Amino acid sequence: MGCNQGMEHRTVRQDNSVTVAGAGLAGCEAAWQLAQRGVPVNLIEMKPDKRSAAHERTDFAELVCSNSLRSDRLENAVGLLKAEMRLLDSVILRAADKTRVEAGGALAVDRAGFSETVTRLICAHPLITVEHREVTEIPDGDVILATGPLTSDGLAASIGRLVDSTFLHFYDAAAPIVSLESVDMERAFYASRYGKGTPDYINCGMNEAEYQAFYEALISAEEAKVHGFEQGLVFEGCMPVEVMARRGVDTLRYGPLKPVGLDHPETGERYYAVVQLRRDNAAGTMYNLVGFQTHLTFGEQKRVFSMIPALQNAEFLRYGVMHRNTYLDSPRLLDRYYRLKSEPRIRFAGQITGVEGYVESAASGLLAGLELARELRGEEPLDFPRTTAIGALALYVSDESVMQFQPMNVNFGIIEPLGHRVKGKAEKNAAIAARALGDVECRGGFHIRPVRDRADMESAPTTQRRTQNENHC
Repeated sequence: MGCNQGMEHRTVRQDNSVTVAGAGLAGCEAAWQLAQRGVPVNLIEMKPDKRSAAHERTDFAELVCSNSLRSDRLENAVGLLKAEMRLLDSVILRAADKTRVEAGGALAVDRAGFSETVTRLICAHPLITVEHREVTEIPDGDVILATGPLTSDGLAASIGRLVDSTFLHFYDAAAPIVSLESVDMERAFYASRYGKGTPDYINCGMNEAEYQAFYEALISAEEAKVHGFEQGLVFEGCMPVEVMARRGVDTLRYGPLKPVGLDHPETGERYYAVVQLRRDNAAGTMYNLVGFQTHLTFGEQKRVFSMIPALQNAEFLRYGVMHRNTYLDSPRLLDRYYRLKSEPRIRFAGQITGVEGYVESAASGLLAGLELARELRGEEPLDFPRTTAIGALALYVSDESVMQFQPMNVNFGIIEPLGHRVKGKAEKNAAIAARALGDVECRGGFHIRPVRDRADMESAPTTQRRTQNENHC
């Protein structure tokens, strides 16, 4: 919908405001954190007049790949990161929690509803001014560049001149979406792996002969032309399914098509491979193929993916696409606040910094905006330590000892160990999470009141009381 549709917004920058370029997840989060702390923000977004190759909607915070923000469990690093962000009043998590769809232990969202909610919250904030235009040169004053992995050529050239450094790049891929009514439910079933949680996924089983036929068609299918892909510059976390398949006939069966724990709940039948479909909207009419990022031609996607028995007559609402992602050699360029070392008035946020994933991108915007707000208010930085997920991510991105820098998701490997033994992986991760949340609450300096229900997430203030936890800290 965008701010120009149904909402009036000023377009003149205030002298003491901060410019945020890009209204993706990172940019919206950075703008929100600044505005919530009393700093006027000028948010510049090039949509709807211009869009990147991966964007379709006019709303802010558009999800261009999966609709899943991954695990919501504290024993998982990204679940911990989300919990920390909720303590810090994340607008992205507000919107995600409000528009979530059932996905077992994961936080998946209604794609359209999520973007609409973020847009509405940002546009309604009295301290956020929105401009719809393309940024081709780095703005003056304090600025956060959150233009994403598809930063336009003009701005990319401007950044390149400033840092005198070659951008790194890789290629990212999105999975196709099918309509629920076109899935043959006589050949599919609802279930979660090992029966844990609610049965939110549609599972499309294949026997050995069906899988072999599908596999042979997949590895020989025609790919769309993507310049540079032949150099193998694809990020492992978004490996196209056809590229993964070429690594070996059983690679998919130990990856996204793993059948373990997905026996048919009524017949007990065991499958040789299982393709999972995850709900993509709140109405439950659209489902995406989990792990099926691809850059096959649209015709080949229809032909090959329709060989999955339950998808023989599938209606493809969106085909998979592949696009270039661009990111900085951040350990050489940025500090722990995502500031440019050579010119600290300039900060970066989002995937352009080399963080990977929706949540990680938003977290970088949160930290950049929060710390800049404190700086402008004459306050000491919070300096989230490596014991926290949000701090560990920023410290990894700015770690000069990392020589071969690659985009990475948050993980417990970058978080400081406990320093004592805890029996069991889940128990150890839970202890790390408890320590992290205590440290975030200490540095945040306030508690967030519990949300009574989803309906009040948008309207009610999240801060119940501010109090320095001196005894705990």
